[in-house]
Amino acid sequence: MPEPSPTLTLEKRRWDQGFDYVAGVDEAGRGCLAGPVVAGAVILPKGVTVPGVNDSKKLNAAQREETFEAIRRHAVAVGVGMCSPEQIDAMNILWAAMEAMRRAAADLARPPDFLLIDGNRCFPDSPWPYRTVVQGDARSQSIAAASIVAKVTRDRLMHLLHEEFPVYGWRQNVGYPTRAHYAALTRHGPSPYHRRSFRLLPRDLR
Repeated sequence: MPEPSPTLTLEKRRWDQGFDYVAGVDEAGRGCLAGPVVAGAVILPKGVTVPGVNDSKKLNAAQREETFEAIRRHAVAVGVGMCSPEQIDAMNILWAAMEAMRRAAADLARPPDFLLIDGNRCFPDSPWPYRTVVQGDARSQSIAAASIVAKVTRDRLMHLLHEEFPVYGWRQNVGYPTRAHYAALTRHGPSPYHRRSFRLLPRDLR
């Protein structure tokens, strides 16, 4: 039996309360060794379910790309925010992820009335009312859409960076820790896009 897809139930509660522009917010790349952390923010029209939208981790790359384009066609607004490896090292990955989400919400062409944020934390001093939603990308259409925007945007960037530093295999691992990625770090050392505050070399390669 297939798993249920995220719905608009959480959004409808806010629409019924008078919040017309509800944005889902999510991030991608928190666990990577290299590259930025990227967040997406998506405002969907009232009552509109975008075909194919699901938690980005449940979709393959081709499905994410196709759904990303559908989100762009249907959404009221799409925003993207990111923090660089240097910013991650300066503020730590948790707060860099929070800052990327704040930047994504601020990037929306139509300012949101309310945020639905994946996880259990919001960035400090939010100018928007919000609710955090644990496993929100499996529950909310807007958050799931934001997860796809964040993942596709980040993957595309890592594919471009792969052309500059092909030895790390970013076209395949998009910066995540894999055996091959660790082996390349052992052989070549870190690139300018690696996060120096992360353990870039494991204790062993088993």
